[in-house]
Amino acid sequence: MRTRRGTAGLRGWGGVGAMGLACALAGSLVLVLPDRDGGGAEGTDGTTRGGPGSTVAAPARADADDCNDRSLRPSPKDGPTIEQIKNREVKKLIVGVDQNSYRWGYRDPNKKGGELEGFDIDLAREIAQEIFGDRDAVVFRAIPTNQRIPAIQSGQVDMVVRTMTVNCERLKDVDFSTGYFETGQQLLAPKKSDITGYGPSITGKKICTASGSIAEEELKKKNYSADITTTVPNQLDCLVRLQLGEVDAVVTDSALAAGQAAQDPTVELKGKEPFTTEHYAVAMKKGSDDLVRRVNKVLDDYRKDGGWQKSYDKWLKEGLGKSSGPPAPEYRD
Repeated sequence: MRTRRGTAGLRGWGGVGAMGLACALAGSLVLVLPDRDGGGAEGTDGTTRGGPGSTVAAPARADADDCNDRSLRPSPKDGPTIEQIKNREVKKLIVGVDQNSYRWGYRDPNKKGGELEGFDIDLAREIAQEIFGDRDAVVFRAIPTNQRIPAIQSGQVDMVVRTMTVNCERLKDVDFSTGYFETGQQLLAPKKSDITGYGPSITGKKICTASGSIAEEELKKKNYSADITTTVPNQLDCLVRLQLGEVDAVVTDSALAAGQAAQDPTVELKGKEPFTTEHYAVAMKKGSDDLVRRVNKVLDDYRKDGGWQKSYDKWLKEGLGKSSGPPAPEYRD
């Protein structure tokens, strides 16, 4: 199901330009990753941090029709992956998340304690509830955009719930749940800019993307002679570059761009709608079929019991408008 959502109503924190800069600079220093079963400083909300990984790039979902990117059917059964998670010393799910994406995974500086919250954080807690019977049985590890796949492959997180698009190239390296949110790539630029969207208006302009992102790969395929040499580890770092005048525009998921526009009212999304169609999904280690099936059960229940809609209304409705609901699940067996 293809949906389009506007962003005009999304509002920020106050002091939003400075907040976007501060959050992005802080996020650029979080190059995770401590060892999975120990090490790393854990915050009051379970967030841990460690060292860097490698970059993985991937083409857009729309160009990956030649492979089977459907997920496994839901199941409530435990298997070897879930048993291993349950039997380790720390009885918590370890989830890679973002801590700088407004309304998705972020810390509200106006709230005491600064715990992680947002749409993706709600989903991670739902999965922890399913596996451990406790929404708080989760350790959040903040990871940059270009660390998501390495964090899973190294076993330092059980899964990534971080606005991550499922596509066939990434399926070579990790397994995915069914999609839980539909989005697409769009440009973010100053309101006064003469950029009108993804097209000839970006010719000669300097564009920022996150390393290992769909945006980076899309621009490699077609960039209208724009300068696309500026890449950063964390997507929000592009907003900093834009605020500092170092780049002319940012290309990222429209859902994330809407949050950034809320943080800085001097910028806006360009173009009437995204130029790709993508689904966010939960990423897990290759071969962890029982965990994939269990997460798909959570997502199936989340769609049916109103949990998805409740979370959407709380975090995203103000900015993205009324939703037609999550994408329908697609299973391969």
